[in-house]
Amino acid sequence: MTRPINIRTLNERRAAGQPFSCLTAYDATLATLADNAGIDVLLIGDSLGMVLQGHTSTLPVTLEDMIYHTRCVARAGTSSLIMADLPFMTNITTPQTLQAAGQLMQAGAHMIKLEGEAWLAETVTALAQRGIPVCVHMGLTPQSVNALGGYRVQGRDDDQAEAMLNAAITLEQAGAGVILLECVPSELAGRIREALHVPVIGIGAGPDVDGQILVMHDMLGATTGRAPRFVKDFMAESGSIEGAFRAYHEAVTTRCFPAPEHCF
Repeated sequence: MTRPINIRTLNERRAAGQPFSCLTAYDATLATLADNAGIDVLLIGDSLGMVLQGHTSTLPVTLEDMIYHTRCVARAGTSSLIMADLPFMTNITTPQTLQAAGQLMQAGAHMIKLEGEAWLAETVTALAQRGIPVCVHMGLTPQSVNALGGYRVQGRDDDQAEAMLNAAITLEQAGAGVILLECVPSELAGRIREALHVPVIGIGAGPDVDGQILVMHDMLGATTGRAPRFVKDFMAESGSIEGAFRAYHEAVTTRCFPAPEHCF
């Protein structure tokens, strides 16, 4: 039986320089296929609002939605680490965040992901102190799409890059177990990874991080509209869903993905 992946495993992979693969998942069937293909981390992402529910952003997704889909993935009994998003406006206060995170953990998550910057430090500490592993999502944070003015690369100017780097250090010190960077320049992602001791996951953040993640529907070629630059269609070259998952896992773990054309 495959040894379950946990936060210690991810730290071991980082220390050994072995990249790990991550994918979103929303149901037991596809979670099982991803696990069979060797995917290390499954994220129940609030991206389900767009790829499953038909919304134009992640903002309408509720905590109840996230709990339901986390339970679905957890029932698959995978060896993958299961991470779940805290949806929009469920981390206004620390007590609210603790309650929501507790519900997701009880639904089967092994780690909670929340979006934000250094201002999250107190909440991250409170979660970590209560035994809830935390991944902080930085850079392009989809829940802040209106404040950011759209889905834009973050950290391109020096001041913003320095602020992101300092925030990542602060959040690691606060107890974050993983940092996820979305749509940031490759050079900045590499700097942040070098400054930290915890694993760094990237999506549109270049190759110099510890793990890569994509939305499952995107890497299966099921994107509606124009696919983001950082996406590769693995289904086109594999012919089956599990084959696509295996091709993605191999490409990540051998550092063949992302290629320069997928980076900023």
